[in-house]
Amino acid sequence: MEPSPAKTPSKPAPTSGPVVPAQARWHGKLAGLIAYGATCALASTLRWSWEDRSGVLAPDHHQPVIYAAWHNRILLSPHIFRYITRGKPERRLGTLVSASRDGGLIAYILELFQAIPARGSSSRRGAQALRDLLRLTRRGCDIAITPDGPRGPRYHVQEGILVLAQFSGLPIVPMAYHLPRKKSLGSWDGFQIPLPFSRCHVTFDEPILVPRDISTEEFERLRAHLETRLRAITRD
Repeated sequence: MEPSPAKTPSKPAPTSGPVVPAQARWHGKLAGLIAYGATCALASTLRWSWEDRSGVLAPDHHQPVIYAAWHNRILLSPHIFRYITRGKPERRLGTLVSASRDGGLIAYILELFQAIPARGSSSRRGAQALRDLLRLTRRGCDIAITPDGPRGPRYHVQEGILVLAQFSGLPIVPMAYHLPRKKSLGSWDGFQIPLPFSRCHVTFDEPILVPRDISTEEFERLRAHLETRLRAITRD
């Protein structure tokens, strides 16, 4: 291989400070309150059914887990966690949310659901977000991550969720729900909104463990395995 040609020295770029996650302002919080009320009202009209291959719905289940759900199914995920933790007020949910302005609105809505957002993504503030999530796991929190977020590609599992499972020791539980009657938006993820009074069938698949000491090849095999399992329980 030939060496790359020498580059002309340039003036160093100014050092930038740490990325500060955007927060919802008053109008964003007002929009968040409206969105929260609307989704709660919509969820109350749905006819729910459940398929649990993981054991998370068992009354005696108390072990924290990492829930993996596609980005286009985040609308009903907080309601699903409320159902999982009914009668278990000590259970809290930590979530990974982008540090962007849109992420600030989503983080505020999740806080209304009593969730704890960790702000960051693969492109911005990712290392800090991972540390925040690990701290939440040590406090006994469950974690919810959209492994194809925040920008896709749709239904492609990125490695961050496996790194979290590797260092926390928590199992990953693939989760998906099926809406026979819905509106799918034209966004990159095909964001799904259920029609009122429709059905919602929720599936929890068997847990996946990621060992602490693992080769690069085995890590990729588990990433592909998680993606395959999530796709298998996904019906659009």
